[in-house]
Amino acid sequence: MEHVVIENPVINSPFVEPRRHFRFSDDGITNDIIEERRPSSYFIPIPNPKKKGRQLSLLADTEWTGDRIEENKHVNEIRRKVELWRRGGYAQVTPVTARLLAYWTNPEREKKLFFCQIEALETAIYITEVAQRAGDQWIANMLREANDMSNPGLPRMALKMATGTGKTVVMAMLIAWQALNKLAAPRDVRFSDTFLLIAPGITIRDRLRVLLPNDPQNYYRQRDIMPSESIEELMQAKFLITNFHAFRLREKASVGKLTKSMLPDGGKAFQETPDEMVRRVCRGLGNKKNIIVINDEAHHCYSRPNGEKKKLTSDERKEAEEAHIWISGIEAIKAKIGVKHIFDLSATPFFLRGSGFSEGTLFPWVVSDFSLIDAIESGVVKVPRVPVEDNSMTGEQPTYRDLWERIREGLPRKGRKTEAVSGEPDPPAELQAALISLYSNYEKYYRLWEQSEEARTKGLTPPVFIVVCNNTNVSKLVFDFIAGWEKTIGDRTVVQAGQLAIFRNDDSRGGWLKRPNTILVDSEQLESGEAMSADFKKISAREIEEFKAEYRQRFPGRDTDSLTDEDLLREVMNTVGKAGKLGEHVKCVVSVSMLTEGWDANTVTHVLGVRAFGTQLLCEQVVGRALRRMSYAADANGFFAPEYAEVYGVPFSFIPCSGMPVDPKPGPTPTRVRALESRIGREIAFPRLVGYRYDIPDKRLAATFTSESGLALSTADIPTKVENAPIVGESSIHTLDELRHRRINEVAFRLAKLTLERYFRDDDGNDKPWLFPQLLDIAKTWLATCVTCKDGTFPQLLLLIDFAHDAADRIYKAIVQSSAGTPALKPILRPYDTVGTTRYVDFDTTRPVYPAHEDKCHVSHVVADTDTWEQKTAQVLEEMDEVDRYVKNHGLNFTIPYTLLGEERGYLPDFIACVDDGHGPDDRLNLIIEVTGEKKKDKVAKVATARTLWIPAVNNHGGFGRWAFLEIVDPWNAGHCIRAFLESASQPTKE
Repeated sequence: MEHVVIENPVINSPFVEPRRHFRFSDDGITNDIIEERRPSSYFIPIPNPKKKGRQLSLLADTEWTGDRIEENKHVNEIRRKVELWRRGGYAQVTPVTARLLAYWTNPEREKKLFFCQIEALETAIYITEVAQRAGDQWIANMLREANDMSNPGLPRMALKMATGTGKTVVMAMLIAWQALNKLAAPRDVRFSDTFLLIAPGITIRDRLRVLLPNDPQNYYRQRDIMPSESIEELMQAKFLITNFHAFRLREKASVGKLTKSMLPDGGKAFQETPDEMVRRVCRGLGNKKNIIVINDEAHHCYSRPNGEKKKLTSDERKEAEEAHIWISGIEAIKAKIGVKHIFDLSATPFFLRGSGFSEGTLFPWVVSDFSLIDAIESGVVKVPRVPVEDNSMTGEQPTYRDLWERIREGLPRKGRKTEAVSGEPDPPAELQAALISLYSNYEKYYRLWEQSEEARTKGLTPPVFIVVCNNTNVSKLVFDFIAGWEKTIGDRTVVQAGQLAIFRNDDSRGGWLKRPNTILVDSEQLESGEAMSADFKKISAREIEEFKAEYRQRFPGRDTDSLTDEDLLREVMNTVGKAGKLGEHVKCVVSVSMLTEGWDANTVTHVLGVRAFGTQLLCEQVVGRALRRMSYAADANGFFAPEYAEVYGVPFSFIPCSGMPVDPKPGPTPTRVRALESRIGREIAFPRLVGYRYDIPDKRLAATFTSESGLALSTADIPTKVENAPIVGESSIHTLDELRHRRINEVAFRLAKLTLERYFRDDDGNDKPWLFPQLLDIAKTWLATCVTCKDGTFPQLLLLIDFAHDAADRIYKAIVQSSAGTPALKPILRPYDTVGTTRYVDFDTTRPVYPAHEDKCHVSHVVADTDTWEQKTAQVLEEMDEVDRYVKNHGLNFTIPYTLLGEERGYLPDFIACVDDGHGPDDRLNLIIEVTGEKKKDKVAKVATARTLWIPAVNNHGGFGRWAFLEIVDPWNAGHCIRAFLESASQPTKE
């Protein structure tokens, strides 16, 4: 078979349903594109290695190709049903669900959700709210049968999503959907407002805090999962986040092994009962019943079939024991307080070896599937690349692909003392060569980062290289080879240089660097929350002490004495790739065991496996640590550019490549735009409005008509005469004469009625009909004085709905204008979320940016919509002494509600500047600045609303400071315009 190389594997947008996929043949992937979505299939394919021009054999456990595809029929059928329901407009759901679906799928969203995230929720919603009504009871029956076979009595539903596709966002969406529905309809038994989130370890447990609505970095706000006003409502829900280790039954008293062995029950009387465990773990849920359980990385949660006697290895036995603790904990919780639904999320929801089921079998309760190949073809994740050819041509696979088989006999065994690997590190030749070869490619990535001043200025940390080892002794050997080791010369110890220059921890003078480039971690022990082994503490004692010293230096006010070694190493590992954190400078991680799920550094570019990989499940779990993208900036067509992760020692890949690239091409470097804590003194707050309310004065309504009240009717907007003609024969003339012959009083009545209904209601939404006569008089006056009819037009065109809404808006603004200087106009504030602030700005962009000065702006950058206008305006604002602080309104979600042709919209002005207009430092003027280009109809409506509604309403409220609005036409004259505005505003008003 001809060797296939796919230049760009990204053939779908991440924001819409995939429409294309690469075809798999019996020999692996091809570059043929099929113009339809890939069906969900039961296999994980990899490319075949090229060996002397032909494939010799397949390794049964790791080589899965097209001939082993088996369709997931029930997943595909559910997917088809959900698609039909989606196209039909999401019928038969609750009003709350309908609003959430509209919010998530709104094409105008600034923070767009991936299609795979939306589809996962659509599937859960369809099964819960719609399927039975739509005649699809078979789905519930299928799930019941699947669970009865594997999880008797537990209502599990699994959502399969590849690593890096945003499972935590999906959890937030699940919580929003369930909780808001339950709070709106407390008696609806389909929903719950109580959530137990279970993680496989401490890393994920801590990371899931973003699902708490009161967390400063909560996803509901940060990822825009729900309208801001709903977040306060979500605070009423109950949350508990734990790792499954909490379900382990604890000893109630310290009893020796001998004593236990002498007791009939083996000492179980001194152990918690399941009920006692539930009371301990779920104390934070109060008296809540029938809760929602969300399992993260749910492939660790299963029960072995009764009577299963298969002999297990020690690792398999440990995995099975932990799975039993997890599933037994949930069973105890269901028995004690009840479980409404269990949502499983995992990239690999397959039974593991030791489960009692065929290894690699898909959980039968999986209902949606967005696989790794789907994620790659949609650009959502990095593309893992493994060697498919080398010039050695020995063995059945390239040397650096099945590395473990070649080196395993030359590595130190588990159980040997640490001294066995002391002295000069001497790994097997193939391992040394693999490290050096992969490192040489890493160095190219690193030099690109190092030479990119823009990347470093934007806070992007260096690329990361990870090595996954099988035991402590092997990891120590690899760590010493990479980073350096200690040699005793006479009576002193001299640090010897590591072999990989960028990763060296020595200082070139016989000592250690104060800030290591390479760290050694035992991820399994760190995740359990248990103390690290004595051996591991011994070999990493120096690194622990150095990080403690750095921690004290970075955080002088914190209590370092209470930090355990495990806490510190966990903090370092979890902050690799994060600017300003303890692990930001780490470039290489050598891991004992497998780097855990939830370790989400998106800067990983290279992975080396030094352990056995018997199945593709293990392969995907390790490679998954390198799949998170660095940039989520889409191009003009909504596509992501491909990013790659280079992988050795893991027999895994989806996309074939013909070797490592000579010069890796970096993708577009995004700029992280965020509020900086060091600039908190430059924070700007603003009110959030949903509309305006006009408090009727005791006197009669009046209207002050200005130039903005005028409306010109033109055939440019609507033709009033049309000629229809055939190819031959007589033509006909069509007109709007029927409309022209309507009485002018009908027009006035229509406008008065529309103005009354839209703008003059009480707090309960009721009309105020006694105002109609006054509004009718005002409408007649407006018609007589403010309407201009150009050639071919007539006033009766205002009976057309769009024109009528435009007219009603102008009439209302004229009424408001007549009350200028009085507190008649009031703002309608967003419930629960009345004040916005710059402190929550945090997003990535590839648009042009202007670095904001630290003395003037809380946010790091000004994001530009044009090449020069916003940048020039920002420069002017920073140079003006009158400007105390400012911010560009991008990612700030500061909107001014307005209506255009009867449709409610949101206007985002360009800047907010707090300026000194002579009232002192505690009473700055908040100046909204709009940099105006071409005048358009909607811009006129936006500016008019800002001036005549938003500004007076907010100022009349009195609780948000003083506000004003200024429109600037020429940014190069912005300083003069602002000063002229301030001077005119300070002049006393002439009576």
